[in-house]
Amino acid sequence: MGVYVPSVLTILGLVMYLRLGWALGNLGLPLMIFIVVISSMITFITGMSASAIATNMRIGVGGEYYIIAHSLGLELGGAIGMPLYLCRTLSITFYSFGLAESFAVLWPQSMGVIPPHMIQFIAVVIIVIITVLSGKSASLALRLQIPIMIAVGLSIIALVIGAFSTGLRSPEMTTTYRSAPEGFWYVFAVFFPAVTGFTAGIGMSGDLKDSSRSIPRGTILAVLTGVVVYISIPIVFSVTNSVGFEMLSERGIDSWTQTALLGPVLVFAGMWGAILSSAFGSVLAGPRVLQALSEDGLAPKFLSRLSKSGQPTIATWVTGALAIIAVSLGDLNAVAQFVTILFLTLYVIINLSAAMEKMVGDPSYRPTINVPWHISMIGAMGALFVMFLLNPVACVVAMAVELGIYLVLRNRALRKRWGDVRAGMWMSLARFSLVRLKKHKIEPRNWRPHIIVFTDSISTELDLVYLAACFNQNRGIITACQVIEGMLSRDKIEIGQIKASMDRVLDDNNIIAFSEVNVAPDFITGVINIAQANGVGTMGANTVMFGWPKRTEKLVSQLKIMRTISNIEICTIIARLAPLKGRNYKGRIDLWWGGLENNGDLMFLLAHLLKMNPRWEKARIVVRSIVNDDRERIAIENNLKELIQSVRIKAESEVVVRKDGMSLHEVIVSNSKDADLVLFGLMIPERGQEYKYAERMMELSEGLNSVVYIRNASRFSGKLL
Repeated sequence: MGVYVPSVLTILGLVMYLRLGWALGNLGLPLMIFIVVISSMITFITGMSASAIATNMRIGVGGEYYIIAHSLGLELGGAIGMPLYLCRTLSITFYSFGLAESFAVLWPQSMGVIPPHMIQFIAVVIIVIITVLSGKSASLALRLQIPIMIAVGLSIIALVIGAFSTGLRSPEMTTTYRSAPEGFWYVFAVFFPAVTGFTAGIGMSGDLKDSSRSIPRGTILAVLTGVVVYISIPIVFSVTNSVGFEMLSERGIDSWTQTALLGPVLVFAGMWGAILSSAFGSVLAGPRVLQALSEDGLAPKFLSRLSKSGQPTIATWVTGALAIIAVSLGDLNAVAQFVTILFLTLYVIINLSAAMEKMVGDPSYRPTINVPWHISMIGAMGALFVMFLLNPVACVVAMAVELGIYLVLRNRALRKRWGDVRAGMWMSLARFSLVRLKKHKIEPRNWRPHIIVFTDSISTELDLVYLAACFNQNRGIITACQVIEGMLSRDKIEIGQIKASMDRVLDDNNIIAFSEVNVAPDFITGVINIAQANGVGTMGANTVMFGWPKRTEKLVSQLKIMRTISNIEICTIIARLAPLKGRNYKGRIDLWWGGLENNGDLMFLLAHLLKMNPRWEKARIVVRSIVNDDRERIAIENNLKELIQSVRIKAESEVVVRKDGMSLHEVIVSNSKDADLVLFGLMIPERGQEYKYAERMMELSEGLNSVVYIRNASRFSGKLL
């Protein structure tokens, strides 16, 4: 009752009575059956896809919009939901035009042919009447369905009896396009809305007692009923002597009234009832799509208000007003093309939703109707293909509008209240990539920094994460990690809240990074364990990054960690930073090259990656080295120039001769005090010498802006360039 009856009444409605004979008269029987088969295949596959999804969830208000939003996400749901609402609204105009056109037989012959503006006026009156009735009570329209369905059935029986009682002839097999000079696809566009009625029941999803049971049964049965009827009636018309093909090619109801038993009596009753039922179905379903959009925050909130009888009254008035405006589009055929294109975009997305759900294979996707993903994809491609053949311009415009809506909704950062297939899709893709990556040996040319940034507080050390993101250049993985010293078994630590706070800070500052909160008995043990366990497969962390500590003891701890993680080929970065984020750098990145510890290649690579960032692209890279005399300077200069040329990185070189009496620190400060960023290599201090080495690092960084110490411990040490 809730799905099959309204769907069948919408399928066996306006087009069947007013345009089926016209299509047959222009195309001939073979092409007419071909159109029915192609159209029905697309709708049947789409109906199966929608049914599969429907059996996996309790569908609420909104019908197709609800299915898409809960499968592909709220943004894409909104991108389709708004055109769907427009489609439902245009359907009201479409059916009202058809009903108005059918009233032409009542127009007095003495007044000549009914003028187009009179048909438009009648259509407006019909829209007003059905909008008022639907806004007051949906049950009235639904109670009329059974007698209307009986009337439709009687009109079809009357047609068959009348056709065979007047004798038979050979069917018309040739294509003439007598009254359709625009050709095949024009006729297809006019006919196609006939088979789109199968979604009428889905549109009332929020009012169904058991949507997962009613939608698949009612939808598939309605589609099959439509196929049988739309193949049978053209065959009947093509073999009866009661009406010629020239009359068939004329628009209108005359071919039915001249053929059917008792003439217009049963035909008009069935036609008016079916068209009126279809119009009521559209004016009931359209406002419910608008109601669902409003409830999800995609339309103004007042549109979701319900009357005392439970009807979305305001949404109904708005829908009726838009349907009246759509009357200005012209006539029945003009509106039909708009309805066809919008319905086809909807079919593409419904099939795509079902295909993706099946391909991703989320454990929660357990439909009782199993549709192979490639069948759904055939339905999507078929609908898309037909869209382009019907009207390429309208197809591109429709997809552009939906893409624009999607981008706007995505940028609004909508908060979903449900999971959707996208998460499963990315999980499947990530797993596929990791499995494939496992089979490939990582070489120096494939190496990229996957950095764990250890912070005491991400809010106060945001520049550290920002610099890691610049080094990473959206090619590797950044993880911001906060280590809390304590015991999980003893201490109550709100890990979820801390992680959520970290995520907000990252999002607010447009930094793409993952967040982690770990509890460990002490800092050193915690960092070493986290560094070992981080990542999956070949996507594990290969670099650890620390901020500059306030106490020397903390720097000593970092050096001890560096010694240990170097044994497992994890690099170390320790940075003392001046405020970085939000500035554009036009100065220098100074790289002090020692050449003893094989740190230079990683330093060079990170400087190059940093310069790829738009804020750093105008900064110069200067490679500096210190020698004790001029003879040594010439050799080092030549080596650096050859190195820069061989690595194909735009950089300058400068070899500094240390004057007698100048300390290493004084030489560096005198040359790099104006640099935006200074890079040094790190060596592993002897055991027991960590404190002394830490003091030397602190002394070396005095008088400089931002300083980064780098230890290359990867297995590609010395080979990254």
